[in-house]
Amino acid sequence: MSAPKPVRPEPRPGILAIDTYVPGKSGRPGGGKVHKLSSNETPLGPSPAALAALHEATAKLETYPDGRATVLRTAIAKRYGLDPERIVCGAGSDELLSLLAYAYGGPGTEGIYSEHGFLVYRIAILASGATPVVAPERDYTTDVDAILARVTERTRIVYVTNPSNPTGTYLPFDEIRRLHAALPANVLLVIDGAYAEYVRANDYSAGLELALEAENVVMTRTFSKIYGLAAVRIGWMLAPAHVADSVNRIRGPFNVSGPAIAAGAAAIADEAHMAAAAAHNAEWLPKLTDGARALGLKVTPSVANFVLIHFPDEPGRSAADADAFLTERGLITRRVSAYGLPNALRVTVAGAEANTAFLAALGDFVRGAHAGGDFA
Repeated sequence: MSAPKPVRPEPRPGILAIDTYVPGKSGRPGGGKVHKLSSNETPLGPSPAALAALHEATAKLETYPDGRATVLRTAIAKRYGLDPERIVCGAGSDELLSLLAYAYGGPGTEGIYSEHGFLVYRIAILASGATPVVAPERDYTTDVDAILARVTERTRIVYVTNPSNPTGTYLPFDEIRRLHAALPANVLLVIDGAYAEYVRANDYSAGLELALEAENVVMTRTFSKIYGLAAVRIGWMLAPAHVADSVNRIRGPFNVSGPAIAAGAAAIADEAHMAAAAAHNAEWLPKLTDGARALGLKVTPSVANFVLIHFPDEPGRSAADADAFLTERGLITRRVSAYGLPNALRVTVAGAEANTAFLAALGDFVRGAHAGGDFA
């Protein structure tokens, strides 16, 4: 008996297993003034130099951009002392994370990521036809031994966010080196340093050195966070020449727009603006952490530009209740249930006004939900 004829095109296996990525909220029902603390955006905005370059580039919208993003790659290379031929730019680091999965994954292979890792990893692995493998974390931190225990002959790619999102924790560089040393040579280690510029820990490295010296390590970075260019979508990666060549073969020929190229090149040259954004974060990150802890809430130690605040799994005191309360006050935070953290909210380090308003509203919520005593 012959199989029934298909009645419509069907996606290949794995595609319908992907949960659509849902960004953080941007507003509240009914409108009104809001403070958006849901997407880890910098409160300082982009560099004035980047805005000027972007404006100038809009006068040439009828012209295709340079398909190699030469100006941007050269600016990145100058900033870090790199060979521009080993840099590939993308429409956000998200695109590059996906292109790496498409190039090195595929049916019959596996990709590993950490338990609370960036949701794009799972999407990229499944979209490539590979099988996602999740390594549990320890204290909301990537566990090198858990990753290594899940490596098989089918493993082709390992994603590590450092610092991690949405937890804000990080692995010291010695741990990253230990992970790399134990991986088979045919496994690509992708170190996602989206929040690297915020980290002030002495034992941290974004992975640039390892990507320069190893044949199976890639470091990705973004202009969406500290550089304040999330809307124009720019990311970049440093990779061995053979990996850069593979990704260049499959990326779109004009995957980074002309205005994005111009804005990114200007932004990375403005080191003073980036330093100001990092300094603002260094001032307010401990204030948000200490403020929430003073209310009896558990906060995961963070080195990024956000904090992960935990709430009791109890009616009236839960993360969902806190989110609803804060939203009503015009303070938009990020539910992280999709990351396996249903009892936590991720809160961006915003401007002084928003941070102050958030701590005041959080205090009102805690006192209203539980009068006196420890909230945790």
